Formats: sequence, C-alpha cells, structure tokens
Amino acid sequence: MMFLMLIAQAVTPLPLPPAADSMEARYDRCVDLATANPPEGVVEGTQWRASGGGFFARQCIGIAYANQAKWAPAAEEFEAAAQEAEVARNNKAAQFWAQAGNARLAAGDVAKARAALDAALAAGTLVGLERGEAQFDRARAMVAAGELEGARNDIDQALTSAGEDPLIWLASATLARRMDDLPRARKDIAEAFRRSSDDPSIYLEIGNIAALGGDADGAKSAWNDAVRVAPSGEAAANAREALKQFADPPQP
Repeated sequence: MMFLMLIAQAVTPLPLPPAADSMEARYDRCVDLATANPPEGVVEGTQWRASGGGFFARQCIGIAYANQAKWAPAAEEFEAAAQEAEVARNNKAAQFWAQAGNARLAAGDVAKARAALDAALAAGTLVGLERGEAQFDRARAMVAAGELEGARNDIDQALTSAGEDPLIWLASATLARRMDDLPRARKDIAEAFRRSSDDPSIYLEIGNIAALGGDADGAKSAWNDAVRVAPSGEAAANAREALKQFADPPQP
C-alpha cells in the first residue's frame, strides 16, 4: 500500500460542527449495537433512518442483518445505501456496493453479487485492501459462474492490492489447480501456508494439489493434518471423505 506523506504547517485542529459530531457519534453507536446486539441494531438503524440518518443508517441496518446471517436483507440495505450515496455524490458508494456484493455472494445470488461488485470497482474510489477484497469477491463470483479466466485476472490484481490475506492465496491456488496449472497451484498454496499455517482449509488444498500431482503420500499427510487441526470443521469432513480412497478394501 502506498502512503502519501503531507508536510503542512502545524495548526490547532478545529472542532467538528455539532451536527457532524452528532452524526459521527450516532453512526458509531449504531454500528457498535449492530455488532454486539444485531436485532437491536436493526431497530436503532431503522429509527435513525426515519430521523434523517440517510445512507449511513442503511449501512448500519445492513451490518446488523449481516451479523445475523440474513444475507438478502443485508444486501438490500447496502444496495440502497450505495444508491443514496451515489445521488449525494459521496465516495462511500463504492464501499457500500462492495458490502452488497459480499452479502449477495453469501446469499448465493451470483448475478446480483457480480453486478454490485462491478459497480464497486468501476467507481475507482476503492484503494488498497478494500479494492483487493472487492476484486477477490468478484473473482469468487466469476468462479461460481464458470468464468475462470476472468477470475484469474481479478485474483492476480487482488494479490497485488491485498496480498497479505492468506485466503486470497488459497483461492488462487485452488483456481490454478482447477485450471490444471500445478506449478502455480504449488507456489500459491505455499504462500497461503506461510501466512496461515493453522488453517485446515489450506491443509485440505495442499492435499488436493498433491493428489492431482500423483503424490499419494503427500495428499494423505495433508488431509490428515486438516483433520488434526480442526476435527469438527467442514475442511476436516472433506478431508475424511478424500481419505476414504486410501482405506483398506474389505476382506472377502
């Protein structure tokens, strides 16, 4: 991430106007409640919106719904926030579109996720980690739609913007395996492991890549590690299923 250093004459900061201070405090209170007590966060956000909270109130409601895994209503609130921010010519619109896309993905609505993420990235105001995460989400939507080449391009860009996120390296390795690019898959899963060596999903993918390369011992070892690290998780369940191919056949 590139930082711009500004050298300016030291001045005494001016206090925020009362209205701006009140808006910021109300936003912080609403988001804190949406995180700690999501149902109450919906109530707070709805009341705030009725009293002029605008797109920030809608975002708060969306966060409260997302924290209850109510993905469709969360996405609707984020989309409404984005549209209102666009009308107001506020740069937060791109962030809201990105949140909407993420929620749509969680809801399994790939087409609407793609549309929201296209809008987020087209705005040109997302930078650094925010842009990288939006590119990653759009790549996930493309994979779900079978657009692997497009997903490859977005993941490569995401690695440039948000390369410290091990999940993006994991996704890149998985995509490379699906595209039969074993050298890239091995390189990227090693980067994922370097950043998060206790993630069972990474062990699962190490096993998948080893299996595709014909390394049965490597596959077994990695899948057993996925079970060892998190025995009750989804990765462990998938690893156990994969390990069945190595089970001894029943005796006649």
